[in-house]
Amino acid sequence: MAGWNADNAAGSMGEGAITLVAGSSFCISLPNGDIVPSHPHGVFHRDTRILSRWSIAINGQPVEPLGAWNPSPYQGTYMGRAARADGRADTPLTVERKRELGSGIVEDITIHNYSVRPASCELALAVDADFADLFEVKDGRPQRQWERTRTARAGLLRIEAVWQETRKEIVVRMRDAEATSDGLLLRMDVPARGHCSVRATVLPLTAETEVDTELPTLVLSAEIIAAQQGRQRAWDAHVPMTRVGNPTVERSLARSHDDIGALRLVDPDHPDRMVIAAGAPWFMALFGRDSLLTSFMYLPVDPTLALGALQTLADRQGQKTDPLTEEQPGRILHEVRLDVGTGLALGGRSAYYGTVDATPLFVTLLGEARLWGLPADDIAALVPHADRALDWIQNYGDRDGDGFVEYERLNDQGLINQGWKDSWDGINFADGRLAEPPIALCEVQGYVYSALMARARIAYDDGDNALALDLRHRAGLLKKQFNEQFWIPDRGYYAVALDGEKRPVDACASNMGHCLWSGIADTDKAAYVAHRLLSAEMFSGWGVRTLATDMGAYNPVSYHNGSVWPHDNALIAAGLMRYGFVKEAQLIATALMDAAEHTNNRLPELFCGFSRSDCPVPVPYPTACAPQAWASATPVMLVRTLLRYAPHIPDGLFWMQPALPLSWGTLHSENLPLKGGRVTIDVTGTRVNGVDGLPSGVVFRNGTRPQAEDFAAS
Repeated sequence: MAGWNADNAAGSMGEGAITLVAGSSFCISLPNGDIVPSHPHGVFHRDTRILSRWSIAINGQPVEPLGAWNPSPYQGTYMGRAARADGRADTPLTVERKRELGSGIVEDITIHNYSVRPASCELALAVDADFADLFEVKDGRPQRQWERTRTARAGLLRIEAVWQETRKEIVVRMRDAEATSDGLLLRMDVPARGHCSVRATVLPLTAETEVDTELPTLVLSAEIIAAQQGRQRAWDAHVPMTRVGNPTVERSLARSHDDIGALRLVDPDHPDRMVIAAGAPWFMALFGRDSLLTSFMYLPVDPTLALGALQTLADRQGQKTDPLTEEQPGRILHEVRLDVGTGLALGGRSAYYGTVDATPLFVTLLGEARLWGLPADDIAALVPHADRALDWIQNYGDRDGDGFVEYERLNDQGLINQGWKDSWDGINFADGRLAEPPIALCEVQGYVYSALMARARIAYDDGDNALALDLRHRAGLLKKQFNEQFWIPDRGYYAVALDGEKRPVDACASNMGHCLWSGIADTDKAAYVAHRLLSAEMFSGWGVRTLATDMGAYNPVSYHNGSVWPHDNALIAAGLMRYGFVKEAQLIATALMDAAEHTNNRLPELFCGFSRSDCPVPVPYPTACAPQAWASATPVMLVRTLLRYAPHIPDGLFWMQPALPLSWGTLHSENLPLKGGRVTIDVTGTRVNGVDGLPSGVVFRNGTRPQAEDFAAS
C-alpha cells in the first residue's frame, strides 16, 4: 500500500477487528461492536477520529461476542450475550447491534430476553471522541492537545474540541437516556420472551455544517441512512451482473463490486467525479498509483472511475518545485488527504508527490481509457497533462540523463522507497543488503515504456505521425537499453533495480512480472521470467511471492519481502498472458480465487508468503487493509485477462479470445459498459457463445487486440 512504512507501524487492530467503510469514513471495532482506546479503533470521518470510545455494558458487564458480519461494506451486525449477574455461564439475554456508517453512525441496539421472566436492564453507553488525526492513531504518535468540553442532558451528549483555530464537535443521541460522566445510560424492562430496542446516533459537526440539535434523532438518522442507501442502490444498478459456474469466482466478483463501490470518494471540488480511495482502514484517501492502477484494472466494469482519477490527478498535477512535498512540474501526486493536520502528513502538506511511478501510469491509463471509448473531448483535454507528465519523466524522473527514471527522496521526511514496494527495506540485493539511491526500478522503466507507446498510439490515431514516430523511437531505445542493463544472464531474470552506482540489484522479486505486463521485456527473455515466477521459490501455491525464498531478505511475514499481493499477481498474470503463457496465467488466477475462498471472497491487500503445502489456508498479514482498492479490483482484472477482453473503440473494434480454466465453467455477464452502451457476453472455456448489445459502429473480433507497437507508426 502506498504510504506505508513498516518501521512506523502501530500494533495489530486486535483479534477479529471488524471494518466498515463508506467513502471517506470508516469504522474499526471489536467483534462485539465495541470501540476501545487500547486498540487503533474508532469511527473516522475525513481523516479524523470522531469516536475513540463507543462501548456498551449491560448491568455493568461487557457484552460477550458471539458473531459479527457485514450485510454491506457500510453495515455491521454484532451479536453477543449479556453476562448474568449471578456469574453463571448461560444467560437468557442476547444483544444485537446493527450499525450503519455514513458521515457518522446510526446504531440500533436490541436486547432479547429468552427467559420466561421479565428482566430489568441498565444499558450503559460509554462515549468519547479524541478527534485524533488518522496518522496519530495509525502510527501511535503523540496527539495534539485539544481543549475539550462535554455537555450532556437527557438523551443527548455533545463533545466539542478546539485546537488553535480549528473546532470539531460531535452530537450523540439516545432517546430517553440519562447523562453520565462516561456517556449515556438507559434503564429498560425487557418483557419475558420479548425484546427492547433503542437507537443511538453520532453526527460530526463543524463550523461549516452546524446542525440544529433540537431535531429529532430519527430525522437525522434517516438522512444518513437514505443518502448511503441511495448511493448503494445507484451503484448496484450500475455494475454488471455476472454468473460464473465456479461459485467462488462469482462471489469474489460480487464482493469486488461491493467493495469498490464503498471505496469511492467524491472529489470535493467536482461533486460529479468519483475516485477510488486506496483502502480501508488507513488509506481512505486519493493515492496516485493506487487510483490509476485500480481504475485500469476496473475498466471493464466502470470506465468513468478512470476518467475521474485522471481528471482529479490532472487538476493536482505538479506546478512548481518544492523539496518539502517533492512536487515538481508535471509530476503526479503520491497522496492527498482531505482533512489532516499539516504537521503530520508526508511533506508537511495535505498533498505529497514522492512517487516515481504514478506519472508514467497516468499516461498509460489515459491511453487505455481512450481505447475503452471515453468521451473524445475529455480525452483531448487530458492530453496536455500527459505531455507534461512525459516532460517530467525526461527532465526530472531521469535525474542523471542515463535514460532510466530513478528516485531519491528530497528530504528526511519523505518516503525512502518510492515505487509500489515503498517500505524502507523493500528494495534489496540477493544477499539481503539494502539498495542505495538513486534507485531505478525495473517495473518503472516498463511503465515509462508503456506510457511512451500509449502516447504514440494517441498521436498516431490523431494523425500526428511525426510525434508518433518520435515517441516510438524513444520507447524502442528505452527497451533496448533496459534489456541490456537489467537482464542478469546467469540468473535468468531481470534485476529488480539499478542502484545509485548503476549496479544491478540482483534480488529475484515479483517486480519483473510487471515488465511482462508493460511489454518492455524482450520476447526471448520472457520464457525465463515466466519460469522463474512460477518456480517453487517464487510461487507459494496461493500466488507469486514478492521475493523468492532463496533471497537473503526473504521473510514470509514481511510487508514486501516474501508476502503475496493479489494486485501484483493480477498484473503478473496479465503480463504472462500478453506473452502467450496461458497456462501460467490460469494457474495464478486459480490460486488467487482459491485464496479468496478462505477470506470470505474478499482478497486482502496482502497475505503471508508461506507455502500452500505447509499451510492449507492463506495466512493473513496482521495489518493488511481490507477492503483495499487494487486487491478488490483483482478478480475483475483476472477475468479480463483470461477473457482477453479488450476494445479499441477509435477503430470500432471489440476483441475477445477467452481462455477460462475448466474449473471456472461458463461465464455470463450482463450490463458491461462500452461506449455508452451495455454489452452481454457468454463464454465457456475458449469458446465465445455470444456477444450482444454492441453499440452502433463497433464490431466483435474473436482474437486478441494488437498491442501498442502494432498501432504506432513505423
